[in-house]
Amino acid sequence: MASGSDRNPIIIGGLPSQVPDFDPEETAEWLDSLDAAIDERGRERARYLMLRLIERAREKRVAVPEMRSTDYINTIATKDEPFFPGNEEIERKILNATRWNAAVMVSRAQRPGIGVGGHIATFASSASLYDVGFNHFFRGKDDGKGGDQVFFQGHASPGIYARAYLLDRLSEQQLDAFRQEKSKAPYGLSSYPHPRLMPDFWEFPTVSMGLGPLGAIFQARMNRYLEARGIADTSDSHVWAFLGDGEMDEPESLGQLSLAAREGLDNLTFVVNCNLQRLDGPVRGNGKIIQELESQFRGAGWNVIKLVWDRSWDPLLAQDRDGVLVNKLNSTPDGQFQTYATETGAYIREHFFGGDHRLRKMVENMTDDQILHLGRGGHDHRKIYAAYKAAKEHKGQPTVILAQTVKGWTLGPNFEGRNATHQMKKLTVEDLKRFRDRLHLPISDKELESGLPPYYHPGRNSEEIQYMHDRRKECGGYVPTRVVRAKPLNLPDDKAYAAVKKGSGQQSIATTMAFVRLLKDLMRDKEIGKRFVPIAPDEYRTFGMDSLFPSAKIYNPLGQTYESVDRELLLAYKESPTGQMLHDGISEAGCTASLIAAGSAYATHGEHMIPVYVFYSMFGFQRTGDQFWQMGDQLARGFVLGATAGRTTLTGEGLQHADGHSQLLASTNPACVAYDPAFGFEIAHIVKDGLRRMYGPDSEDVFYYLTVYNEPIQQPAEPENVDVDGILKGLYRYKAAEGGAIPAQILASGVAVPWAVEAQRILAEEWNVKADVWSATSWNELRRDAVAVEEYNLLHPEEEQRVPYVTTKLSGHEGPFVAVSDWMRSVPDQIARWVPGTYQSLGADGFGFADTRGAARRFFHIDAQSVVLGVLTELAKEGKIDRSALKQAIDRYQLLDVAAADPGAAGGDA
Repeated sequence: MASGSDRNPIIIGGLPSQVPDFDPEETAEWLDSLDAAIDERGRERARYLMLRLIERAREKRVAVPEMRSTDYINTIATKDEPFFPGNEEIERKILNATRWNAAVMVSRAQRPGIGVGGHIATFASSASLYDVGFNHFFRGKDDGKGGDQVFFQGHASPGIYARAYLLDRLSEQQLDAFRQEKSKAPYGLSSYPHPRLMPDFWEFPTVSMGLGPLGAIFQARMNRYLEARGIADTSDSHVWAFLGDGEMDEPESLGQLSLAAREGLDNLTFVVNCNLQRLDGPVRGNGKIIQELESQFRGAGWNVIKLVWDRSWDPLLAQDRDGVLVNKLNSTPDGQFQTYATETGAYIREHFFGGDHRLRKMVENMTDDQILHLGRGGHDHRKIYAAYKAAKEHKGQPTVILAQTVKGWTLGPNFEGRNATHQMKKLTVEDLKRFRDRLHLPISDKELESGLPPYYHPGRNSEEIQYMHDRRKECGGYVPTRVVRAKPLNLPDDKAYAAVKKGSGQQSIATTMAFVRLLKDLMRDKEIGKRFVPIAPDEYRTFGMDSLFPSAKIYNPLGQTYESVDRELLLAYKESPTGQMLHDGISEAGCTASLIAAGSAYATHGEHMIPVYVFYSMFGFQRTGDQFWQMGDQLARGFVLGATAGRTTLTGEGLQHADGHSQLLASTNPACVAYDPAFGFEIAHIVKDGLRRMYGPDSEDVFYYLTVYNEPIQQPAEPENVDVDGILKGLYRYKAAEGGAIPAQILASGVAVPWAVEAQRILAEEWNVKADVWSATSWNELRRDAVAVEEYNLLHPEEEQRVPYVTTKLSGHEGPFVAVSDWMRSVPDQIARWVPGTYQSLGADGFGFADTRGAARRFFHIDAQSVVLGVLTELAKEGKIDRSALKQAIDRYQLLDVAAADPGAAGGDA
């Protein structure tokens, strides 16, 4: 046998082979012993001995590398299973009733004239996983705390409704209104977990697959953050995320596993329902998804519990002296296991056990029916209880439970394990009869043959229902339940906003910095300062927020165990276990998940938090728009800052960073109140109103989105008698015309307002045009108001017709009206139909590029001189000036020559 020195240096499982051998003779003895075991007893026996040696080494705390995957059997051995404290017979009856009602609810929703559908196969596979949790683990909120946070798999919602029906939390009338939220109001049930639609029931929206696991990780992290900062006692809260194995293909599902491990989130358990099927077919037909996921989670630092087989396999595994059964389980692909789920016992005997005489001997005394019912671990209450208990008791790591199930379990041969089962919604009479018999329910053939299948309830005073209530009382209340206990905050007075309202004097600062100055002042407030949660994706310095490092510090549960390289600097990087700032690395998805968890803490834990998430504008709604939709669904609140906004203010960075469309994307989110402020004093009023609307006595379930810029300007002081109502509603006259005779109106937002003011001066001095400048702080809110007015007028034709705010505000001011912004024209075009006069918009349509700010604005025809041309063009259309003026303006300002534009202030970085 070759010695270690004769081999090529390799690395096996992280153990370098080039470590010097100080006792070659002893090494040779060990290797010879292994060779003898292989020669005399075979590879299976040798493998078993090696595994036992590794196990013993770990018991003795010898540093042996982790294996990426283990055998395709249960992690928890039968001998190590704890006592099961429940009454399994009663729990089986409860689960049978729940299974029936879930399937019948979806089937009834397919009745003629309704046909709204639903999904039943997912819950059928995961029903036992939920039932054990409900009966023994999920903590409620009756103690006044947050209880457990349970992220239910979206497609399993019918089963959650069905259980709530047995507990009298939902009525039969509500079950029959499944997916009929408006036509059957107020009894309608949402299709999936949607807190916005059922705010007293659901807590977490999860059906946009991938966002549930991501949200669960950051919810567990937020629980630790709240406790570390002394905001809420979350020590008894555990986060459970129920996921699908197909769902784990989503990048968001696995993208933040390392954070959970790095921060030791042992208050988090993933339960992956491995029914081996996606929506339309196998997850890994040629592979083994449980083994694959085990490797990924182990590699990320998670504790992995595999729950593969039910107790009927225990006697067979106990006979497996040679490891032949384990080897067969290891080598059989998922696609074949799905076939076994749909075949007969005789087929399984021949194709699974028939290839080896040792396997055939194991099952020779079993009937085909017994072989057929060799089940999967995710359907065995005792095995599930053991896995959950081990997960709750494990310390130092998050846990994932990989539970194997059959999709469509108990629904009958037409559903179980079939590729199409996810889309199957209606059970035939024969399906219902087989299903009823399988569940041993006292429902007659006549009831199934005459009309819609009935729901089943064993009676309020039955043993089963009393058991359910007792278990939930013992566990602290009903789940899911959403409760809002947070009290309104005492908000700061005007003094907190005074500094920003004064302007910047001779100093030039961008609106991003103006906001940061305001945030610093608000964080000093004795009442609400500690409730702010600054969040950024590795860009605090980019946004000038490093000034918060010394006082607020960056949250890290381990603190700072090293000497910072910039420790001598005033604004040194500082981490602390009680830090206030969340620094989530280069992950907008992670930051948005933190935002949602913090923004919904008022409901989850009864404590208002004020998240302030600041990011590169381009990478907000474009990159994580699905999560912002999730935020609206979860009724989360907070401030979202799209910094370095606009198509032309970050031109040095080029196409991928140039955002000219986020305001339009934000307009699609009904929960988003979006503003594009031009000056610091506008920001002060918007933030003050946002705090009132989200955290005051009459709080609303909205979040605020502000686009702020990196272009330094001299911030003006708040004008005397400023139109605060106009700022908040979206439009006010910022600067009345001071010269000229021909009237016109310029509407501008954000960084474009100074261009409009310059255009106003040029028009007056060179073209005799008297143009007012309006600051359109929110095109989106103006449109939202106008749409609401039109809807009211549509439905109330006999009442006095209302007028949109933008129409009222501009009435009496002679046009034409020209709008300009650093956004694509679709943003200001939102209000076009309600402007009382000729309306034209200028905007930055198309991709951005790298150049000077001036060149970019000349290219898009949105600089001051282009605004002048825009106003003159509209005046010429109305016959108020001669058209020859247009060619004169083009030539005078060299508008066809991009290089002729004043380059302006440098705009390469943030």
